Amino acid sequence: MAPALDRTLAALADPHRRRVVDLLAERPRAAGELARALELSPPAMSRHLRTLRRSGLVEETHPEFDARVRIYALRPEPMVHLLRWLEESERLWSAQLAAFKAHIEASGASGE
Repeated sequence: MAPALDRTLAALADPHRRRVVDLLAERPRAAGELARALELSPPAMSRHLRTLRRSGLVEETHPEFDARVRIYALRPEPMVHLLRWLEESERLWSAQLAAFKAHIEASGASGE
């Protein structure tokens, strides 16, 4: 899972790609529509979409009526793995902070 999570986090490190994910969370969209929404040139949008595709975050399809059009949609699996990792990290930090709080309270109560 670690390499896939690394690819997901690397892809989401860019604000343009996070905005693409936000837009695709609403519904699938054509590459040109995404480029216009983000005010990016088609080549720049293509580079971002390629990164998102390689990370597994999005998938590309072509409508039957025009093979030149590319429609992008989110794939849920990478986000599920990211959510699991975040939940695991939260549990770890919550446990660490609770132990630290207990230690400080015990130290304060004993007069140290």
